[in-house]
Amino acid sequence: MNTINREELKQKLDQRANFTLVNCLDEWMFKEKRIPGSIRFEKGFFQTLNPKGEIIVYCSNPGCTASVMVYHQFVEHGFQNVWHYPGGIADWEDSGYPMEGEHFH
Repeated sequence: MNTINREELKQKLDQRANFTLVNCLDEWMFKEKRIPGSIRFEKGFFQTLNPKGEIIVYCSNPGCTASVMVYHQFVEHGFQNVWHYPGGIADWEDSGYPMEGEHFH
């Protein structure tokens, strides 16, 4: 499994790199708080996203397995450039990096 750390992800966001950041949590959790620029995982993604494009998946914290399952689904659907950010929201928020969502209005 390809993994990416907090600093690598922050650098990609700061550079406005061309990738899709996928939050793998339930809709209410996604609305509550997320890493800026995230989209929420939905089953139809495999038809709408470029299989050669870079995908980064995450969920709430290192103990959360939702992003691991979604990572494997992307790979099974032929996506070749998939990365997992295991720290998730907890790691990102601990750093003091910006967040977005209803919790932050």
